[in-house]
Amino acid sequence: MTQLQIEKVKNIKHSPTLNTIFMVEEVLKEANEVITTAELKRRLPKKVMHQTLMLILDYLQLSGKIIIGTKGILWVFAERKELEKMIHMGTEV
Repeated sequence: MTQLQIEKVKNIKHSPTLNTIFMVEEVLKEANEVITTAELKRRLPKKVMHQTLMLILDYLQLSGKIIIGTKGILWVFAERKELEKMIHMGTEV
């Protein structure tokens, strides 16, 4: 972790629940496209505070599950079963 990331963690007064993180992950997985933060908020089944959502998105980006770009957010994490399918279809070197 960088010094900036450590400082962010120290300043957190409220952290999201695991259920909220899973809910955001599920919406991003199902999107199958670049999605804006506003669109993400509309698709969530429950309302999430903006600050909490930003904290979740920071966590998902640091863990390598999403990429946040200028046009929006994209889910990039490959599930293990999908990875194994890709390995079996690949060429052995």
